[in-house]
Amino acid sequence: MVVLPREYGRRRLLRQIRQAGRVPRIELANQTGMSRATVTTITAELLQAGLIEEIARPDATPDTRRGRPRVDLRIRGGAHTIVGAKISCRQLSLVLLDFEGAELAELERQLPAESFSPGKLADLFADAVDDLARGAGLTANDVSGAGLGIAGVVQAAEGIVYWSPSLSERNVALGEVLTRRLGRPIFIDNDANLVALAERSFGLGQSRSDFIVVTIESGVGMGVVLGGELYRGTRGCGAEFGHTKVHLDGALCRCGQRGCLEAYVADYALLREALSMPGDDPTAPPAMRIEALLNAARKGNATARSILDRAGRMFALGLANLVNIFDPELIILAGEQMQFDHLFADDVIAAMRTSIVQIDKPPPDVVIHKWGNLMWAKGAAAYALDNVTELSLAGLRDNTA
Repeated sequence: MVVLPREYGRRRLLRQIRQAGRVPRIELANQTGMSRATVTTITAELLQAGLIEEIARPDATPDTRRGRPRVDLRIRGGAHTIVGAKISCRQLSLVLLDFEGAELAELERQLPAESFSPGKLADLFADAVDDLARGAGLTANDVSGAGLGIAGVVQAAEGIVYWSPSLSERNVALGEVLTRRLGRPIFIDNDANLVALAERSFGLGQSRSDFIVVTIESGVGMGVVLGGELYRGTRGCGAEFGHTKVHLDGALCRCGQRGCLEAYVADYALLREALSMPGDDPTAPPAMRIEALLNAARKGNATARSILDRAGRMFALGLANLVNIFDPELIILAGEQMQFDHLFADDVIAAMRTSIVQIDKPPPDVVIHKWGNLMWAKGAAAYALDNVTELSLAGLRDNTA
């Protein structure tokens, strides 16, 4: 697709205004290298479309040429309302943002099962969006669009979920299903990708051009940022770290294949192994069983210790492979399992470092970021915000063609 100069200018100026928070026109010209006349023309279009607004400068000094107070430009929060959501094991987490990115409401809801048909998931999602909007004094009709992060293999550009533990069917055009159900554009992506976008936007990756986020919850995910951009692969579903193979003909993974990394380090894998421990209660909540497994290992239980040791070795091997392939500046470990230390213990990170290509430079930093589900949802909202912005600019282009 050919991007025309005016269209490119709108995108660039809107992005710069969002990044600055508030900025005068003259500074926009200086920051973007555009002429003042071009900045004036394009910002007038954005003002007319209601995407930005003028606000008085803090000093309120008058413009001597025009005899009125100087003004800054900023994103108009009321232009759009955006939903971000994350579906995880038996939980749906949502946030509501305005167009400026300010949070208006949040909601967490327990789900009745771990996996649903596409239609049932759409109904649950629509009901949750209704309640979320109501919490901010709005209705679902006030929502301009939504982003949803879901575990599994996702083709984000087409909104297709090839496989997810949250869906009872494969090869689902989930974006289309949700869009039809809510009557609003819904943008789908792998949940780990959205964490990477959130880290790039307002997290630990803000100052890094190349970093990797590894998420560890009920499964294992990964988001890769290279040159400041999210990497998805040629089919839009790359970076499936949890399903890289670490053992030939190994343990059965929930994706249906054997030997995946996830089949050794995810919570369901640990709980499967924990069944061999005396006293394990398979009817207890998973978090309680994981905690019992960790406590048993700390107290010297040989079976528990062997389960965690194997998980640590497999995880160290997987991290070393990431470093050898991508050579990132930073690896961020995120997710619910970060409340437990068995996968980022000193000996695990040390094992990773001994397995990477050795050169006369330090290895990448490995840091822990204990994201809650609502922060993951904010990553989904940031993704939706980008897409809604593009739709708004496309509409502006049509109106002024």
